Amino acid sequence: MNRDLTSGKPSAVLWRFCLPLFGSMVFQQLYSIADSLVAGKFISENALAAVGNSYEVTLIFIAFAFGCNIGCSVVVSRYFGAGEYVKVRSAVTTSLILCGAVCAVLMLLGLMLTPWLLEAIRTPTLLLADSRLYLDIYIWGLPFVFFYNLSTGIFSALGDSRTPFIFLVSSSLANIAMDIWFVAGLGMKVAGVAWATFICQGVSCVLALVTVFRRLGQLKVPGRAPLFSVPILRQTAMIAVPSVLQQSFISVGNIIIQRVINGFGPEVIAGYSAAIKLNNLVITSFSTLGNGVSNFTSQNLGAGKPERIPQGFRAGRNMVWLISLPIIVLYFFGGELCLRFFIEEPTQEAIRSGLMFLRIVSPFYLMISVKIVTDGILRGAGLMWQFMISTFTDLVLRVVLAAVLAGTSLGCVGIWLAWPIGWLAALVISVSLYKAHKWES
Repeated sequence: MNRDLTSGKPSAVLWRFCLPLFGSMVFQQLYSIADSLVAGKFISENALAAVGNSYEVTLIFIAFAFGCNIGCSVVVSRYFGAGEYVKVRSAVTTSLILCGAVCAVLMLLGLMLTPWLLEAIRTPTLLLADSRLYLDIYIWGLPFVFFYNLSTGIFSALGDSRTPFIFLVSSSLANIAMDIWFVAGLGMKVAGVAWATFICQGVSCVLALVTVFRRLGQLKVPGRAPLFSVPILRQTAMIAVPSVLQQSFISVGNIIIQRVINGFGPEVIAGYSAAIKLNNLVITSFSTLGNGVSNFTSQNLGAGKPERIPQGFRAGRNMVWLISLPIIVLYFFGGELCLRFFIEEPTQEAIRSGLMFLRIVSPFYLMISVKIVTDGILRGAGLMWQFMISTFTDLVLRVVLAAVLAGTSLGCVGIWLAWPIGWLAALVISVSLYKAHKWES
């Protein structure tokens, strides 16, 4: 159902709206986690390293899908909050057309450039064939990734966080079952992992799109909404393009870091692949809550209620802190057990490197979570350049420090230390920019 985020106590509204979003992202992350888990448990440590190596490249495509998602979501939220339902419909169809065009270009470029990207990040020879196979299948499934992400953005803009949660629970559980069947039952190895994800994402995408159009049909509008609107496209692009640039540069930065890590050999790659999946589960969950805060901010600005935004910030901060604390305890004290879920017979070096990453990074989730909530408000208010400044600060620091410290006696531990340093600097900038803005009516 569609939900108005502009009335009621902001903390209660955000909790009801964001918790299903958090659950949705947890299950969405199960797609990639299941791939790594099955690869490590039922194939080999090298298969886990190959899937993890490919994952950094897939983040480039996800960056564009995320940009389309958030651009559409913020614009639709603003119109929905203002009660302009004709523009809501037009914003949705315009975004679908934009999304299809971007996806087609990326598929073509991806299929052409995948071999070069894998060589550029110094993929070890024994991982190259499996990494390329996984990526090729993933790229053919990009339309499912794009249109599903766009659909979840539309649901969120309409105040509905339960529908995508239901889809993701079903498809994620199905993906785990198909991963095991294709790999352990049919012996398809890395190809089985990729095809299972392809099929499950495809089914989810089709069901989500059908539901989106049914939901739009419930909005009572006079006459027909324009199928494509250039002014709405411009508004969407003003949000989407900076978001794409931000996420793309993060992905490129991660690829550079992956290239540095690849110089330490397959054992460290495997440990990092397992640890970064656990880390990304947390960070992406925070980002999803940040997207919920963006929808809250945009709807309230559309309704002319900016004074509710600082209350939303405090509620979002308390929410992510409550989620952070048990995860920090789990990763710091139970990190080895978590890592062993991914690798059947791990080497000591793989466990050591992965565990060191988790113990260095996890205590700083309290910082990065607040930074992500703050970014959600800046993005929802359309303050995109302010939003990007802190993100690029984090990225540049992490990439430069990772490259420099990796060449010291610290080795791969120096790479792990780059994360909290970048997060701290970005937090200070984000909060300062948020506090500098006046949120009164």
